[in-house]
Amino acid sequence: MTSTMEATRPTGLIAIDREMARQHADALASYDGAKLTARAIAASLKKNGSLLLLGMGGSHAVGRAVEPLYRALGIDAIALPLSEQLGQPLLLDGRTVIITSQSGESAEVVRFFTETGGGADTFGLTLEAGSFLARMAPSLVGAGGSELAFAATRSLTVSFALHLAVLAALGDDPAAALAALTSPERPNIDAALAALDGVATVVTSGRRLQGLAEALALGLTELARLPCFSLEGGQLRHGPMEMLGPAIGVILFRGHDRTASLVTAMAVSAVETGAPVIIFDASGEEPVAGAVTIGFRPASGLAAIFAMLPVAQRLMIAFANARVDNAGTPVRSTKITRSE
Repeated sequence: MTSTMEATRPTGLIAIDREMARQHADALASYDGAKLTARAIAASLKKNGSLLLLGMGGSHAVGRAVEPLYRALGIDAIALPLSEQLGQPLLLDGRTVIITSQSGESAEVVRFFTETGGGADTFGLTLEAGSFLARMAPSLVGAGGSELAFAATRSLTVSFALHLAVLAALGDDPAAALAALTSPERPNIDAALAALDGVATVVTSGRRLQGLAEALALGLTELARLPCFSLEGGQLRHGPMEMLGPAIGVILFRGHDRTASLVTAMAVSAVETGAPVIIFDASGEEPVAGAVTIGFRPASGLAAIFAMLPVAQRLMIAFANARVDNAGTPVRSTKITRSE
């Protein structure tokens, strides 16, 4: 059975499997190797009190996920797509800027430095030490080099570990997040995958974990080639509930934080529509009747993200593999987007 599965598994997914197999070790190494640059970024943030997180695709989802963590430490943080900053720019004076690009070579990154020249408070976050981005700005560099597989998996986990180094340099306690990387949880996803079997598309949603929901929606879209998308919990409530029903899968992220009750309320409402509802749950609260719960130890912030992300990746890959013959091999995109 195993040899048959290996023989028939798409090459693109085999490449993703390889990335995922080393993401925890690379994330821990990235955290340890980032401390010097993280201290420089923390000093800039303490001086400015304002952070602009720029990136594209999965890199932007990383920015969205860490926004609330910097805000909780008193930093006025906002994440924008880098393309939006190029077209409708926020002023950079008095802001610390972190530009995230896994390759460090995307078209928008090159144009940003061509047009602005960077600045003393502009930093990079990349997987490639020799990349354009790393040459242009002091950069947090992830361990293990570039991600070779198409959809972002290891690169997300490594990027979060690099942010963990900055947050720790700002005084946040990294212990729970490091424990989640050191001893990963592996809850079963079979019931969740079965619940999504008949859906036409998936919407993901969260509150404080919305950035994680956005990362999953992007990966589902890339691998399953379906228009899966993400809406922050309040935004899903304000009108788009009209789309919900048995053909629309709903994946929610609930952490051990003050927004958990709002995610619970959304889960109850979504179940009532007949939509299959999956909850990635690190809240410590009771499961929601009618929803499939993928449970974790109570956690919030990066500890919750590190616990949930690899399991969400497993679900994403299995969902795509059930629907697409050559999942993981892009047909309209490239790993490094060199055109705008």
